[in-house]
Amino acid sequence: MKRPSIADEKQKEDVPYQIEAVARACRILRILQGQQNLPLFELSEMVGLSRPTVFRLLATLQANGIVVKDDARRYRLAGGLMQGQNYRIGYIAETSADSFYRAVSRGLVESAAQAGIDLIALDSHNSPEIALANAKRLLAEKIDLAIEFHAYGQVASVISARGNRRTVPLIAVEIPHPNAIYFGVDNCQAGLVAGRYLARWAEQNFNGQTDEILLIGATRAGALPQARLTGSLLGIHQVLPDSANARITMIDGDWRRDMSHDAVKSYLKTSTASRILVSAINDPSAIGALEAFKDAGRLHNCAIVGQNGSIEARLEMHHASSRLIGSVAYFPERYGEQLIRLVVELLSQRNPAPRAVFIKHLLLTPANLKQHYGRELQAASLTGEGW
Repeated sequence: MKRPSIADEKQKEDVPYQIEAVARACRILRILQGQQNLPLFELSEMVGLSRPTVFRLLATLQANGIVVKDDARRYRLAGGLMQGQNYRIGYIAETSADSFYRAVSRGLVESAAQAGIDLIALDSHNSPEIALANAKRLLAEKIDLAIEFHAYGQVASVISARGNRRTVPLIAVEIPHPNAIYFGVDNCQAGLVAGRYLARWAEQNFNGQTDEILLIGATRAGALPQARLTGSLLGIHQVLPDSANARITMIDGDWRRDMSHDAVKSYLKTSTASRILVSAINDPSAIGALEAFKDAGRLHNCAIVGQNGSIEARLEMHHASSRLIGSVAYFPERYGEQLIRLVVELLSQRNPAPRAVFIKHLLLTPANLKQHYGRELQAASLTGEGW
């Protein structure tokens, strides 16, 4: 049994008539207000009590309709008790045509509804002009906070300035905005993971040699997302020191599959290299590159790693002998829950606003796909689904 902390003892002294079991239950409820839903072990760590004690408290709260346990054995406040019912927030997505964006949007809508938060979600249809118009519309709706997820660097500063004048907090997903809280991956670290894996693959399949390193970026997204490519290059050089002598080519895929395909197609017309390591800024660019190599009859010349862990990348890696050998997964289906948790913390002013919130990332390869997305792959096999 965990011994009471100094803070616990002091609290008892300050409130002499306090019932300790009730105080502990209140601590659990305060955590669930900010964190939304958590498994038992995390609640136990956060509240500073043993798991059996927290389990009994949760069972009592659940029996009285205050706490709900879902199918994944995670606990959350029952409907109507989640703090945030009076908040109104806006969300602007660059597009709904991309699976990664759709996963983020879907999770955000579901989590906002669970928290009782009024969410206005808008799609910019890959247009900077529509993105600006959407920002203007949200500000007119008198929102409490805005969430932006698009790669238009030139639009970001305008939206940030408008929101700042209205004192509307801004969260920027994946692509940093001025004066906004950044929510997304640690780009350089995600790049390092990709680069090291490409190099280890080259050790086994290219005899540790590489003729060229092809980096597919997106200039309009700004410098921070491009750090994925910088990190990837560092990772390759760490594992394969001789790769420092390889030719390095940077091309702009504009964050898109079609543009990346065309850019790589043009690149292949001038390159005669037989061992090319390809690091792409996102999965659409990685798949566009894969298609270009395939069209040129040169799949055997490349190994490609993407970023995002999108469903298209996962299905492609499920194919035997695919040259899309990996993708650094960000698990966008979890973004909504994490974003709403951050929204509640910011608007309730429980904690100081962070400059950045980094999400966890993990390298997906054909070897571990089943572990993380087994049901999805089984369904795809039954239906014959692919990209």
